[in-house]
Amino acid sequence: MTYYGGKDLAEAFRTVRKNTIGIAQDIPAEKYSYRATPGTRSVGETLTHIALSYGFQYQVHAKERRTTLEGFDFPAMVQRFTAEEKAPLTKEQIIELLRANGDKFAAWLEAQPDDFLAERVQMRAGMAPGSKTRFEMIMSVKEHEMHHRGQLMLMERIIGITPHLTREMQARFAAAANAAAAKK
Repeated sequence: MTYYGGKDLAEAFRTVRKNTIGIAQDIPAEKYSYRATPGTRSVGETLTHIALSYGFQYQVHAKERRTTLEGFDFPAMVQRFTAEEKAPLTKEQIIELLRANGDKFAAWLEAQPDDFLAERVQMRAGMAPGSKTRFEMIMSVKEHEMHHRGQLMLMERIIGITPHLTREMQARFAAAANAAAAKK
């Protein structure tokens, strides 16, 4: 018996993606080329990276339904994703890519039965652990996005934007304070 299945994965992923899109919308188009330091991804490249990064897990689990990563051509996939990330896209195109790929992945997640998520996939020789469940591997898409979203929130602060999640929390606190003051 599991307590977190495909529908739960999809719902959690949709929440994470909604918040990533909120950041993408808040940052002005002219700041999409901003880099926190030389040699790092720009805002636009980071958002594009997020939009595309589900692709590895989708390839392994949805398209190929691999039971082992032996023989999987990681360098070719990384090369393809890197080229796609560098393609010049407008703010609107990036947001649409986030939406479309997010919708596609979430719809697929929602349809996955518990027995599929529980299947183990063998890692390449020498990797530890030697195998992981599909659930564990697929969950990494959300974790990866949240990692990069943290970077984006820091970049928002650097360019003078209070992240939307912080603004929403501040509004809740202000409303609670106003409600408490009104009761006095």
